[in-house]
Amino acid sequence: MESLFSAHEHAFEHFGGVTREILYDRMRTVIQGEREGKKRWNPTFAAFAQHWGFEPRVCRPYRAQTKGKVESGVKYVKRNFVPGRVFRDLEDFNEQLAVWQAEIADRRIHGTTHEVPIERFAREANALTPLAERAGFLAAMPRSRVVASDWLVSIDTNRYSVPWRLIGATVEVFRVGGHWQICHRGAVVAEHAVREGRYGLVVNPEHGPGAIARNTRQRHADRVMLDVQESDAGERFAVVEQRDLAIYEQMLEAA
Repeated sequence: MESLFSAHEHAFEHFGGVTREILYDRMRTVIQGEREGKKRWNPTFAAFAQHWGFEPRVCRPYRAQTKGKVESGVKYVKRNFVPGRVFRDLEDFNEQLAVWQAEIADRRIHGTTHEVPIERFAREANALTPLAERAGFLAAMPRSRVVASDWLVSIDTNRYSVPWRLIGATVEVFRVGGHWQICHRGAVVAEHAVREGRYGLVVNPEHGPGAIARNTRQRHADRVMLDVQESDAGERFAVVEQRDLAIYEQMLEAA
């Protein structure tokens, strides 16, 4: 669902607006069935359509004409753009796709309209509903995540750290400008800049289980005095202070 919404919002940004209606195949992320002629929309998708102000339409069952209209764009990309190309990675794929789109797809004679797409779009662009700097639906929608055993949560294929004590807990993720805010029980427990790209890792060392001991060492380093003594052989050694283990249990409880 998040990938579907993200693809929509990237398209809205690319075209500079939203169309009055959008046609879909009968996928369950959009429609969950019909009863007595009344469509049962996926409730999250219905909220997305309302947020952006467009009317969703779906293909009629067993009607190849409308279903083909939805699929023809994918078919064109697979048959015209992909064959014979080599891609280093996803970034290289997207760069080549952008060039192909600008130089070939946008400037061919379209098989249905018999017009150059970029020229026709120039005439129709004013019919789009402006974005009006509205925040994206994904940004406004809280997303629940369960903290994994490596104290990371996955957001848009990238993974971000949270305090390790929250392993197994459910947290809420919010997009605030260029940052992700991760909350637990109403309190912000982590904040990270949104990472570009996919399958990356963003870790704050202070979230790890070793941070307690590390911070304690740094906090008390200037107050620790070692008793340096000299052996009969002239070797110097430090006498380490012995402490009750209950002290460390108190430190963990305080953390």
